[in-house]
Amino acid sequence: MTPDTSATAGMQRSLRQCLSHMAALLYHHGHVLESVTVPHRGLDRSAMRDLHAASGDWSTCQRVLERSEAATYNEQDRFVLTALGRELLFDMFGQGAADCA
Repeated sequence: MTPDTSATAGMQRSLRQCLSHMAALLYHHGHVLESVTVPHRGLDRSAMRDLHAASGDWSTCQRVLERSEAATYNEQDRFVLTALGRELLFDMFGQGAADCA
């Protein structure tokens, strides 16, 4: 395995861990995956503060998702997954787990 492949695999593993943790936190706090997979929806700052208060890991995962460009803020300043984040999430949980229709 080349160093670039190893780094990419590590990054994907980290992203997948964060996405999995994010999905569990969303569920436990009454949100659905569509909250972050539908580009015009997203989590507002209040929901983000609640998730941060509920889990010390949230901030780390949020930073990993943002730095890897798997998540961003939409025009309404809400936290959403990018195409990359949605692709990984759907790969992990299946398209039916968070339909964008």
